[in-house]
Amino acid sequence: MFNKVLIANRGEIAVRIIRACQELGIQTVAVYSELDRDSLHVRLADEAISIGGQTAAESYLNTDAIVAAIDSCGADAVHPGYGFFSENADFARAITSKGITFVGPPPEAIEVMGDKISARKAATDVGVFGVPGTTEFLSSASDVIAFGSEHGWPVAIKAAYGGGGRGMKVVASADEAEDAFEAAQREAIAYFGRGECYIERYLTSPRHIEVQVLCDQHGNSVYLSTRDCSAQRRHQKLIEEAPAPGLPPETEAAMGEAALKVANGCGYTNAGTVEFLYEDGEFFYLEMNTRLQVEHPVTELVTGLDLVAEQLRVAAGQELSFDQSHIAVNGHAIEVRVNAEDPTDGKYLPAPGTITKLTVPSGFGVRWDGGYEAGDTISQYYDNLAGKLICWGADRATCIARTLRALNEFEIEGVATTIPADIAILESEAFAAVSHSTKWVEEGLDYSAIKLSPSSASQTDADDEAKVRQDVDVEVNGKLFKVAMWMPEAFGATPKKPKKRAARADSGGGTGSGEVVVPMQGTVVKVTVEVGQTVEVGDTVIVLEAMKMENNVTAEKAGTIKEVLVEAGQSVGGGDIVVVIE
Repeated sequence: MFNKVLIANRGEIAVRIIRACQELGIQTVAVYSELDRDSLHVRLADEAISIGGQTAAESYLNTDAIVAAIDSCGADAVHPGYGFFSENADFARAITSKGITFVGPPPEAIEVMGDKISARKAATDVGVFGVPGTTEFLSSASDVIAFGSEHGWPVAIKAAYGGGGRGMKVVASADEAEDAFEAAQREAIAYFGRGECYIERYLTSPRHIEVQVLCDQHGNSVYLSTRDCSAQRRHQKLIEEAPAPGLPPETEAAMGEAALKVANGCGYTNAGTVEFLYEDGEFFYLEMNTRLQVEHPVTELVTGLDLVAEQLRVAAGQELSFDQSHIAVNGHAIEVRVNAEDPTDGKYLPAPGTITKLTVPSGFGVRWDGGYEAGDTISQYYDNLAGKLICWGADRATCIARTLRALNEFEIEGVATTIPADIAILESEAFAAVSHSTKWVEEGLDYSAIKLSPSSASQTDADDEAKVRQDVDVEVNGKLFKVAMWMPEAFGATPKKPKKRAARADSGGGTGSGEVVVPMQGTVVKVTVEVGQTVEVGDTVIVLEAMKMENNVTAEKAGTIKEVLVEAGQSVGGGDIVVVIE
């Protein structure tokens, strides 16, 4: 087993890996950006190394900084978690070339399956077929139009080197192709560091079913139940459950065998997930995620296996201690992602801010995997997942009831969260009857009763950074060192933050007065209007990125653009005026 593992990630998953390592007697090393220097994963790790920067590109996607951290701490293994570099073959190869173990599949398997184009080809080669799609990268929006014209609309543009709904855009017509293609590329680069995309048909009402696989380096492989991840918004999962309910036993077994064919066909080792779309009794290969999944805890609760510990054992060269005949599914498990988003009216606007109160539920069959504690700040620069509530029950009905009980006990203040929407989903007849699809949360869920309490309102208008950096010289035993110290603003000069030029708007993004204001802090990635241009109500005026998601800020008044007060790349705060219409 390993002596020291560096976790090349942050937040909830870094905390999860640290705890698994502690139980195995493995030393842990956290890396952190400037914004994460006081974060929970840093507090829990045995060591912590600064990699600088604020944005993901400047920090957790900075290969040189992370490799330098590995060299300085002497780690003999690196766990990438999920997101960031977890499906990046170049990063895995940079690690393994140094004689350090990458806790994941070999780079060659990531290259095949991490690139969704070659993954489609590899699945077809072993007799596992997906929905119609391209086997070449998209070069322009014209490729999207050509595919849609041939196969019909809607179509889905997807990031070739990522997953989890990031970099995915659904295109309903040729008119939407150019903007969707550009947006998909931007999101893919921001989250995965690569912008290549491909395209496939978009099924109208499928369920999203996936199979967890685990393969060792000795030729042994098993699948560990199924998961249903159909409760989604923006093509990203909100609620997952295991096993997938309502599947005929023969279909579930066929999915498991298909998943193993795909994994074994590319020489896969370690934990991975093969995803399928299921509609009208048929299933289609979607993609393989060559990493640990966010929703892995539901599989752990129904199988009794610690998947992170199994990952570490497999990476250390140990053989699986069980085979397929030993896998037994016990009961039912549901995971609820608690994201810092405002679900009012189904808009799910990012809601970064500081958590002022956090009291998590407990009781039999209740687990909380969190990345934050009270007093911690959820930054606009990173993913908005605060943590995951996972509940187990002897059957699905019991599990739903237990999860609802736990959600109603949950107390979180300072940021808006998806909990009200999660409750609405779990209380719905469609979810209970398993009649929902991947479209249902956005198209069929009733949001009329979802109202946030004042204590849940996002605190994005408040200062989320109370300290400033001061570089000082420190002499230790006659040697001079330059040290970065983070001190309260009162101890050092710091630029004043700009005043808000308007009160915070509601989640629509404007006031109807002609002054278009942004509803949250973020970065302007695109300005879509210019002075003198005529706009109608609902027209997009800027595209704002917050928490790795793009949000269209729209006009709430028809007229002519009088002023454009921002430009691409500029940071804005909640309530700032960005465009004036007369």
